[in-house]
Amino acid sequence: MVRRDAYAVAGVDIARANETKLQLKELVRASQGDGVVGELGGFGGLFRPPWKEYDDPILVSSVDSVGSKLKIAFASGIHDTVGKDIVFHCANDILVQGARPLFFMDYLGLGSHDPEVVKAIVSGVSRGCREIGCSLIGGETAELPEFYRAGEYDLAGSIVGIVDSAKIIDGSAVEAGDQLIGLASNGMHTNGYTLARRVLFDEAGLELASPLEQEAGLAATIGDELLRVHRPYVNAVHQLFGSVDVKGLIHITGGGLWDNIPRVLPQNLGARIEPDTWEVPTIFRLIEELGKIGEREMYHVFNMGIGMIVVVSPNETEKTLESLKSCGESAWRIGQVDTGSPPVALVN
Repeated sequence: MVRRDAYAVAGVDIARANETKLQLKELVRASQGDGVVGELGGFGGLFRPPWKEYDDPILVSSVDSVGSKLKIAFASGIHDTVGKDIVFHCANDILVQGARPLFFMDYLGLGSHDPEVVKAIVSGVSRGCREIGCSLIGGETAELPEFYRAGEYDLAGSIVGIVDSAKIIDGSAVEAGDQLIGLASNGMHTNGYTLARRVLFDEAGLELASPLEQEAGLAATIGDELLRVHRPYVNAVHQLFGSVDVKGLIHITGGGLWDNIPRVLPQNLGARIEPDTWEVPTIFRLIEELGKIGEREMYHVFNMGIGMIVVVSPNETEKTLESLKSCGESAWRIGQVDTGSPPVALVN
């Protein structure tokens, strides 16, 4: 007898996956702008960039994953936030070079195909794209039962943006005396979750439902706090470009302030960071206290409440703060650029 369901028995259900793809089309279309060409479902996504709006257009791309934050989604059963996480993380990465996002593609690898989980994830990706004016033009969903346990998945994404070559931000104009303006993060964003889970759950014995002290801006439970969506800075910073000469931008991701700040500083320049100038979110203080983690390690692993840093001349500090706050961002002057080493120093 000829077997017609051998692949499904082996753990990969093509028919169910195809049915889900049909249901995803409306979610994807909801994010798409004028540049999208053709229909979803081709071997590749098509996009017509707005070349005429730029004198010498340069494409900027990035790829990343949500990382072990997904473990919180698995445990909580909440899957509609991590899609936004990957979109906003990637968009912030190309923002630091001055790029505006054009289109996005995602990759989802699952242990078993659960249509509701897939739709929740893709709905988050679609909503994230809409918020920053980016088109979701396609992606890949792979059922890999031998790679992932049932109920688990991996989520990655790639983004392409555009910037005029004359307006690329690379940090080369940064000089001693320039001011560092910090924009508030939305908690942990998408970095440091391996250490956070070890401290909070394995060592301290907390659970996702464990309550947090109710302070301004703090979630009700550990789970809610850890699932806060990675904050996007695209709209606020692009408004800033119209009024301020932005010399450098720093996305505080893996490596925290310690590793990311030097990436945009010219040789022989360092950053003096003043931690007392902003309020470090409670979740970081909790991890620091329960894990008995040193200050340098905390600033090397986590964003500590600063998700993006803008570098400007001293005479544009106030204008920068006013513009960012008018867009709803919490922002502070958190330090300045100085000559000499070390590349990053915490000063009180």
